[in-house]
Amino acid sequence: MEELNRIGQERETSIQVAEGLNSLLASYHLYYQNLRGFHWNIKGEHFFQLHDKFEELYNGALVKIDAIAERILTIGQQPLHTFSDYIQASQIEEAKNLHTGKETVSTTRDNLKVLLQLERQILIVAAEAGDEGTVSLLSEDINENEKTVWMLNAFLS
Repeated sequence: MEELNRIGQERETSIQVAEGLNSLLASYHLYYQNLRGFHWNIKGEHFFQLHDKFEELYNGALVKIDAIAERILTIGQQPLHTFSDYIQASQIEEAKNLHTGKETVSTTRDNLKVLLQLERQILIVAAEAGDEGTVSLLSEDINENEKTVWMLNAFLS
């Protein structure tokens, strides 16, 4: 009999899913911090519009960060929780000294594309493992992130 985790999933597969989710968690933390910096430092003709949008996006990112960490715990693994771990595991880079609409919006869009790529990779592993909880979490987030990318592209065009 295969070794199962506390919710009845194969332990080895749940470890693989958790590794992917931890990379996503770390990347979301860098995405979140980038958005905070953009919110604080945005300048220019679209200041009011983007200041509010970045706040909306970072508040949403916080909710997602919590959901990802709790999913990792649910499948019996440990979420990353230090900044040094986030920087090491993230696939998103820190964005420093950006303040114009074009550069902050394009960086946000690019960060979301990284998150989407990670989510799709994890989704495949989770789906093959029958991990419906992770699939559901990721599917909902993918849909929302794709819509946001579309809107950011519209802003940039």
